[in-house]
Amino acid sequence: MSLSVLWSKQFLLSKKMLWLLFICNLLGTIYGYEWYWGQMVDTIADDPIWYVYFVPDSPTASLFFTIAVGYLLLDAYSKRPVSKIAQAFRAFVEAFALITSFKYGIWAVTMIWWGALQGVPVEWDGWMLTMSHLAMAVEALLFVRWFSFRIPAIVLVAIWTFSNDFMDYERGVFPRLPQELHPYLDTIQFFTVSLSIIGIWIAATCVFLRRKKEVERVKVTS
Repeated sequence: MSLSVLWSKQFLLSKKMLWLLFICNLLGTIYGYEWYWGQMVDTIADDPIWYVYFVPDSPTASLFFTIAVGYLLLDAYSKRPVSKIAQAFRAFVEAFALITSFKYGIWAVTMIWWGALQGVPVEWDGWMLTMSHLAMAVEALLFVRWFSFRIPAIVLVAIWTFSNDFMDYERGVFPRLPQELHPYLDTIQFFTVSLSIIGIWIAATCVFLRRKKEVERVKVTS
């Protein structure tokens, strides 16, 4: 089997692959919220309760990608007309899934191995988190071809993403890091915001390329 088949539409949008991705991401989301549970409880106890929404970064990204895959599954079984509100919500989910899955997938892997360079041991769970977060970034980039978001959805997600960065590093609700990385918090903050910008740029570029293809298709058919 050719490697190109592995990222083909026929393979990736097959019902078996979509169900596999849906289940794996759902299980990963559940595990992620469990992993953040202690920090979420402490945040609720020590800070305004609404701070907790900005704590579980990776599982929230995974949750939205799971929902985005769910939409693709619905398409695979039946394409029914939906309202403009439903379309707008789906667009927001897809933009959120792309930007945050790419961002926190890369972020988590970088933090694990940056910590390793500082002497933090990487055990089995570190390897597991490395593979799962790399998968988050890769799958988002693979499936963006079939997402339907436009610029308004990207703007809304950008507002959330930068707000999350502000809450993480100005209000101290960033994911718990080993003490060895705390001297580098300013650099980590810069890296995190940079990933936000790159993720938003990727999403906007995808919209631009999609529109370009649509224009070319119209020219060919006219």
